[in-house]
Amino acid sequence: MKNNEIGAAGLSPETILTHYGRDPGNQFGFVNTPVYHGSTIVFRTLDEMEDYKSAYRYGRFDNPTMRSVEALISELEGADGTVLAPSGLAAISLALLSVLGAGDEVLVTDSCYDPTRNLCTGTLKRLGISTTFYDPRIGAGIASLITDRTKAIFVESPGSLTFEIQDLPAIVAAVKGREIAVIVDNSWATPLYYRPLELGADIVLHAGTKMFVGHSDAMFGTVSANARTWPALLKTRQLGINASPDDSALAARGMKTLAIRMKELSARALEMATWLEQQPDVTRVYHPALPSHPDHAIWKRDYTGSGSLFAFELPPAPRAAVAAMVDGFRLFAMGYSWGGYESLCIPTHPERIRTATEWANEGSMFRIHVGLEGIDDLKADMSAAIARFMAAR
Repeated sequence: MKNNEIGAAGLSPETILTHYGRDPGNQFGFVNTPVYHGSTIVFRTLDEMEDYKSAYRYGRFDNPTMRSVEALISELEGADGTVLAPSGLAAISLALLSVLGAGDEVLVTDSCYDPTRNLCTGTLKRLGISTTFYDPRIGAGIASLITDRTKAIFVESPGSLTFEIQDLPAIVAAVKGREIAVIVDNSWATPLYYRPLELGADIVLHAGTKMFVGHSDAMFGTVSANARTWPALLKTRQLGINASPDDSALAARGMKTLAIRMKELSARALEMATWLEQQPDVTRVYHPALPSHPDHAIWKRDYTGSGSLFAFELPPAPRAAVAAMVDGFRLFAMGYSWGGYESLCIPTHPERIRTATEWANEGSMFRIHVGLEGIDDLKADMSAAIARFMAAR
């Protein structure tokens, strides 16, 4: 079907993912949009070159492969427009630079992805932009941190190591009537399970490397904006930070199965988290969909599902015990990304990076992504790993 034949009104996300952003009738019948490689786009006449009415002008910013993914994601997000980036961090950079300038201030959750923190305290600081980190559970209290220089609030919900769920509606209400952009990193839940723009955010971004691509074989990012911030985002795109046609095609492939993968990975992760919570040596599990999570009520109110990533804690132990645990995995692997078919588990240290809030928990913390292996096999692998950890304490 052509995009203009289906529209998105009344259709499920599964149907949008399957049909939107492709046009076989305009691609010689091929069901998927081909990968368009090219930098130069030629014009037939001088009038055509100068009137800016042609569909495409230069390969850096746009081609049919990239545009098809942008259209699909804009429909899912309910956005006025989307730009593609070569990584999640590039997407974060584009989002922040589109609304901030010298002399401005950004409020950033203290539970943010560590490269986001480094971007703020490094590059943005050199550009004359200051950062204030805030307690991820501050909610409406964020009003006390807003100054005349505050131009953006950066929300990551849940936090990528400690999994606090932020009260986005309360934050949005606190900035109502002000020229402050609310930016949300929604990589964990995706627009299938969380809709920040509908809750009042201005910009939503994704480390598309994770759930969108879904196969651990491409770096990718997306930034989607509402009508108020879309012109600024489109202008900032002139920095030339763009995804390649090849990576865009891999993202388009991954998006076709996003709903199925999210449903399966979400269920597996919650089953693993529930099982871990029952293990006698596990001191705490950080998964927002568990009733024991401090922010479960906010998650239940604002989300329709959960992601594949969560954390758990074991008793304090020396590094040798952590090494004994992770070095002996049969199925879980150690890796910094997530969202693919393979299960991952890494030790984490949030206490080393917090600045606005103290991470006082003294246990040994691990972040886990549950992949597509047999869930009983994963439980057996983790059970043996915990036994090695406890024996080495």
